[in-house]
This record gives sequence, structure tokens and C-alpha cells, in this order.
Amino acid sequence: MSWHRPLGTLSYGDDAIRLGPAEAGWTYTGLRVLRLAPGESRVVDTDEFEAFVLPLAGGCVVEVDGERFELTGRESVFTRVTDFAYVPRDARVTLSSADGAEVALPMARCERRLEPRYGPAEDVPVEVRGAGNATRQVTNFGVPGVWDHADKLVACELITPDGNWSSYPPHKHDDTEPCEVVNEEVYYFRIAGRDGVTPSREGFGLHKTYTGDGEVDEDVAVRDGDVFLIPRGYHGPCVAAPGYPMYYLNVLAGPGAERSLAFCDDPAHTWIRDSWADQELDPRCPVTNAKGRTA
Repeated sequence: MSWHRPLGTLSYGDDAIRLGPAEAGWTYTGLRVLRLAPGESRVVDTDEFEAFVLPLAGGCVVEVDGERFELTGRESVFTRVTDFAYVPRDARVTLSSADGAEVALPMARCERRLEPRYGPAEDVPVEVRGAGNATRQVTNFGVPGVWDHADKLVACELITPDGNWSSYPPHKHDDTEPCEVVNEEVYYFRIAGRDGVTPSREGFGLHKTYTGDGEVDEDVAVRDGDVFLIPRGYHGPCVAAPGYPMYYLNVLAGPGAERSLAFCDDPAHTWIRDSWADQELDPRCPVTNAKGRTA
């Protein structure tokens, strides 16, 4: 069975994506993507899941537990680092947008109920990782050490300039040696069209996931709106085809008492990291920050 879920295979009702543990066949990690028409309001019950409210396109208002957060959002995932909100488990959340919006809710099943909180775009660190044609942008809005107001949920965004490789060297976070941290992970892809900004199904990228025992070995073409599930195994690279920049939202959660992004490289390829010391960074990175596009 493939872990690749093309656009439309996880849609449910008004949700472009509704992915929970039942659909994924695991325990902790989930993702919803909602589209709000201009002037529309939607009510989301988080039940046993904490979540981020992350605008993908447009802005929205988040109302929860008597709090009201106005998220400025962005034109697209390729134009700006966005502000966001954290909402707790066992909450009724109302989302509304005067002009319309597309909103992601990365989610994790958790035990503690924390308070809602707003995350300003200006406080989100943007990291340039790798070098040469493996240079990419990592937007660390919801990772440990940056955003510690969560019980299980970890999330970040990646932008890979067209022609570049990311999630490389291949790595894993599972229960096989020598990994110390187990995480279920979702990759949610957006692919820009010819203008480099507007998501489009015209372009594509490539994604690889495999296990050391050879039981899993998937090489797939991913297009705008696709999801890839990673319950175990090495994942990477993700390759942005020339002409088509790639974005993906990573959502992780697992059984550990502490949130962690710890990983284990495939030992056959970890030497690649040392090679970056002699390579220049791709000047196209970072692609975005809280003020907009950098070039």
C-alpha cells in the first residue's frame, strides 16, 4: 500500500484534507485543510487534538475560549512567513474570513490542555539549511525551542527553490536502532506554478521514502495539494523540478514525553553534510520572511 495520498483522496465534506489517525493508520498526527469562502464562518471541535491555525492563503479570525486572534495571513505560502494561532484540545474554534482563506490545521492527539495563544510572524525564525543545490528554507514556527507552548505537536514549513533538493540526506524518526525519538510525520505539499508564487497542479516534485529492510521503497511524483504519510523509514530527498518551487508543511507527533525533532541519517549518505562546508549557499534562500519575499 502506498503512503502517497494525491489531492482529493483525503477530502471530506468542506475540508480539502481531513487526515486523522484513523485515516493514516497511526496514533498521534493529523492535518486538516479548510477553505473559507468570503464572509464564511466554520466551527471546528478539536476533541482530543491540539492544533495550530496556519493560514496558507488569505487571513482569518480565530475565536476560541473567549479569545479572538486576527491572523493577517499571506497571499500564498511562497510570498510570506505568516502569523498563526495555537488552539488546545477539547475546544470549539470558530474560523471566519472576510475575504476568504485557505487554512491548515496541523494537529496532534495530546493529553494536556493548554491555553490558546497567538504567534506573530515577526517572531518566527527562518533558517537556511544545506548548501549548493541542497539549499532550502526552513520556517521554524512550531518546533521545540522556538514554540514550546504545545504538548505533542511539532510543525515547520520548508521552501525548496526550483531545481533544488531538500529533506536530504535521507533521515528517519522511528523505533529502529539507533533512533532515540519516534515521530509519525505528514508531508503536505504545495507546488508553485510558472510565476513561482501561485500554487498550481501544472508543476511537480519528487519524493522518496524507504526502509532499511527494503520492505518500503517509494519514489513518487508529488503535485500541489498532495500528502505523503511517514509512519516509519527514511524520507528524502524531496526534489523541486526545475521551474516549480516546492513548499511542504511537516507535521510530527509521537509517544515521547518531550517534543523532539531528533532524527537518524541513513549512514550511507550522512557524509553529504560534510560536503556542504565547501559549497556556496543558493542566493535564492531565504525565499521569504515576515515582511514578504526577499528577492
